[in-house]
Amino acid sequence: MKLPKWLLVVAWFACFCLSSVLAADDSHISAEDVTWTALGQNENDSMPIGNGDLAANVWTEPNGDLVLLLAKSDAWTGMGKLVKLGRVRIQLTPNPWVDKAHFRQTLRLENGEIEISNGVEVVRVWIDANHPVLHAEAELERPAILQAKLELWRTNTHPYNASSPDRGGMFEFGNHPVPLDFEADTIATDKHSILWYHYNRSSIFPIVLQQEHLDSILSRHTDPLLHRCFGATLGGPDLARVDDRTIRSVTPSSNPRVNLVVLTETQVADPATFESSLKNLAARTNRIPRSAARSAHQQWWRDFWNRSWISVSGSEDAAKVSQGYVMQRYMMAATSRGAFPAKFNGGLFTVGHDIAESRDSTTRDHNPDFREWGNSYWNQNNRLLYWPLVATGDFDLLQPWFRLYINALPMAIDRARLYFHRGGALFPETMYFWGLPNLNDFGWDNPTTEIQSAWQRYHIQGSLEVIAEILDTYDVTQNQDLARDEILPLANAVVTFYAQHWPLGADGKIYLAPTQSLETYQIDAANPTPDIAGLRSDIMRLLALPSRLASPEQRALWTKTLDVLPAVPTGTTANGKTPPLGKGDPDGTAVILPALHYGSTKNEENPELYVAFPYRLYGVGKPDLKLAQDSFAARKFPQDTCWGQDGPQAAILGLTVVAQKAASTNLRILATSVSSGSGRRGMTGFLTSTTVAQE
Repeated sequence: MKLPKWLLVVAWFACFCLSSVLAADDSHISAEDVTWTALGQNENDSMPIGNGDLAANVWTEPNGDLVLLLAKSDAWTGMGKLVKLGRVRIQLTPNPWVDKAHFRQTLRLENGEIEISNGVEVVRVWIDANHPVLHAEAELERPAILQAKLELWRTNTHPYNASSPDRGGMFEFGNHPVPLDFEADTIATDKHSILWYHYNRSSIFPIVLQQEHLDSILSRHTDPLLHRCFGATLGGPDLARVDDRTIRSVTPSSNPRVNLVVLTETQVADPATFESSLKNLAARTNRIPRSAARSAHQQWWRDFWNRSWISVSGSEDAAKVSQGYVMQRYMMAATSRGAFPAKFNGGLFTVGHDIAESRDSTTRDHNPDFREWGNSYWNQNNRLLYWPLVATGDFDLLQPWFRLYINALPMAIDRARLYFHRGGALFPETMYFWGLPNLNDFGWDNPTTEIQSAWQRYHIQGSLEVIAEILDTYDVTQNQDLARDEILPLANAVVTFYAQHWPLGADGKIYLAPTQSLETYQIDAANPTPDIAGLRSDIMRLLALPSRLASPEQRALWTKTLDVLPAVPTGTTANGKTPPLGKGDPDGTAVILPALHYGSTKNEENPELYVAFPYRLYGVGKPDLKLAQDSFAARKFPQDTCWGQDGPQAAILGLTVVAQKAASTNLRILATSVSSGSGRRGMTGFLTSTTVAQE
């Protein structure tokens, strides 16, 4: 299989940092396992496990309780809020953790399991990589009674407009009243297990379409929230129901275990139908021999780690780099194999605790459903989680990210037609998973079809980057279905919109204005570099696809659009930096500009460097490398952490010292964040604080 040149550049950079590459076993993975030697205090001392769809934060408490906070990738309420399934508290009597001197809790990265031990007795928690089930099982020297208790906090239906923990973190609504209720969970009646679910009897979806002047297409699009139902059943061998939330061992056992099976269904006719589906799923899942299931689970993880690996050694910093790299890849495997992609703001591993029902959740004090920055997908942040997965060969983990845009394409096409009377499609920077801008950005009671937020009004280039990611995946896999079903529909729609939306200027080229260059230069930009670079790169790559994959009409559109695309804007530096307002010194160094025309900065990004990453128009072995390197040196906002892109841009431009520093800094931060197991810098906030760790 032939790798694209840019992957070879990244591979070369990895080798530059590499001290030793180990054989294809899991010793270099198990070496990065995380072990804590004291009982935890609360949810902030949790470890993450998951199969990409079902996930759990797992922690212990001072009294020896084992607590599981459960999440699922498609657990969307009628408010459009991604919430937890619930919390399960497990107690063993007698408590094996009385002898705290020998306590050990280990996250075993090599097989996606958590082991809690006192040196003799072991409790193991794992989420089956191949089935929607969590297992918590013990191997005890002294037989014990196992009790598992369900804990819920969505216990009352109540209006959105009244203060409550559920309202905090709903960025999508701003401070505007919403004429809907937060709906309660339901505990069902079952003889042998605890079964509960959340059923959406109402939905924000029609309100969003009405507020955004899309009432006329409401009948064309199925409401993705209304009558969605998600839930779980909790049971196990020799466990009996004590009450509607508790199951307990009938007799003491040396090998007690509990199984938790989860399900989400859409367009559910009524809750009884869902209950039946969940019981049937649990019956089928529980019939699978546990030894066979665990063997297949462990094999999945062996295969995953054997796809690709990088191990760095030689110093303490090198060891931290290696652990950070492994940990970030593990987190993506644990959170990105379901119906929806990982959220940039915590993935499935956000945490919280119960608070008074009369108080709103805040950043510092919130319930488990709280998510800072809300529930929309933010392309600028989310895409950075997914770029590394092309190089690591994790194509299955990429699919939820690609499907987000493919599934939202019909809505995006309708929006372009109704708003602009154009063909094609456009996607906002921050959007609900069905493709529309959130109401806080669009503006409640907005009389126009223009997004009111200046941060997002014209910010649409993210879809060009998604296309680039899918094209990279195709370059490596040569998957014809991927090209036919994902690249061509999305690329043709996005290119069509760009080609039709803006007029030609006096020079016969498309003049993109009014628009913006990312969030940094808002509203008054013209011919923004990221959009031009993205179109040029994507179209050239589309035209390079085998001719059998695209129709003559599609290729004609791409060719025509490429011909009328303006050049990437260039100018000169002012005092050695990217010039403010585009006004460089007469004797300044030639550099690439963020746009042809632009105003003052509103954020801290370097749009001009999108020519390197993500679009790779400039780089090692390509023309005008010095121009791009000088532009990098003149960048206004150096940044190699969070969403800063110094690392990948420097690597592509051959600036290895800068690239190595960026990679090392990010990955050391990750390794340090998991070492102590306490506080907000622990594993609970991993995906929030490590957006660009693997670039």
